[in-house]
Amino acid sequence: MSIDTMAETSASVPHKPMPSHLTFSGFFACFRGIVWREVLRFLHQRERFLSALVRPLVWLFIFAAGFRQVLGVSIIPPYQTYVLYETYVAPGLLGMILLFNAMQSSLSMVYDRETGAMRTLLVSPYPRWFLLFSKLIGGVSVALLQVYTFLAIAYFWEIQPDAAALPIGFTIGGQFVGFEIPAPYNGYITVLPAIILSGLMLGAFGLFLSSVIRQLENFAGVMNFVIFPMFFASSALYPLWRIRESSPLLYEICRFNPFTHAVELIRFAFYGQLDPTSFYVVAGCTILFLACAIYAYNPSKGLIARRGPGARS
Repeated sequence: MSIDTMAETSASVPHKPMPSHLTFSGFFACFRGIVWREVLRFLHQRERFLSALVRPLVWLFIFAAGFRQVLGVSIIPPYQTYVLYETYVAPGLLGMILLFNAMQSSLSMVYDRETGAMRTLLVSPYPRWFLLFSKLIGGVSVALLQVYTFLAIAYFWEIQPDAAALPIGFTIGGQFVGFEIPAPYNGYITVLPAIILSGLMLGAFGLFLSSVIRQLENFAGVMNFVIFPMFFASSALYPLWRIRESSPLLYEICRFNPFTHAVELIRFAFYGQLDPTSFYVVAGCTILFLACAIYAYNPSKGLIARRGPGARS
């Protein structure tokens, strides 16, 4: 039985209330199992781990060295002084890791659907939104491993955050009681929420794409027409003011690109600051993409149900 036939069959079955035996411990066990499965899959695929690091490291060690003299970066927020190109491009490379990891998770969803492994997940008694969200958290957990491995390597390349000391404690009678985390280690903490939120946005976008991609062979087209334009038409590799000088139209495209705001959110958080505009855009897109993914995987209303039995793309 194909997945489309299953979707049509499940769409014709009346909706049943959630079983009463689904307790909090059951939800937690399901959540832990899905997340741990994603982490184990990543750890057992060493070539995936290496390929996830090769792409940003090539940009950092080779392209950044060549572009250093060509693409000088002026003093723009959040930087307080002139910075080298490799310093500027580092947050964009973090975004690259999150983006390609999200697409890898999307590809795994398509593979699981073709091999039948997706059936075990989607026919469980747990709500479909919970299963997809657990899958999303698993993908973000894998991305965190990749991101902080890259940051550890970049640390020895003298790419380090430069933020004010992060106080941990409380104030009693005007006297601070606690300790402070000095630079550069504080930046690795302040950037964590930005990485998680950006990873959730890109992961939710990947989940939605996985509902559209019906065959593994179609994934190359998604890379060429969705992923690469999203990455290059952003502030990941060059400041937006340089793009505006050369092409106002391209500048507007980059400005409305959600990936641009994900990169800027990471960039400001890396220096202990918050870009409110980028935060609201990334948070809003996360909710939108996740809602679209949940709707698309709905067997009675989503894209799977509309294709009908035996549909191929």
